[in-house]
Amino acid sequence: MAEARSSVYEQIPQLGKLRDEVLFGNVWEQPELTKRDRSLITVAVLTALYRTDELRGHIQRALDNGVTQDEIRGLITHLAFYAGWPTAVNAGRVAIEVFDKR
Repeated sequence: MAEARSSVYEQIPQLGKLRDEVLFGNVWEQPELTKRDRSLITVAVLTALYRTDELRGHIQRALDNGVTQDEIRGLITHLAFYAGWPTAVNAGRVAIEVFDKR
């Protein structure tokens, strides 16, 4: 899926610029929340919204930001009751894929 994302940012460079400068350059650097906290929130929202492609990258980022595999499993289980069973099962599949690549 990295190829698809690269292609999008190549074809629509302003999206890449906004992602790099505003989202990751500013929003993710705000001091009110740690990157670890932001990762947990982002994984939860992407799970709830069934955003599979984006979830893959953000689970990896969460692991890089100190979230454990067990915490991601717990987050997915918790969301099953608030965001729906299919979204949790989908997130579980994505998490397994990411975990297996580590």
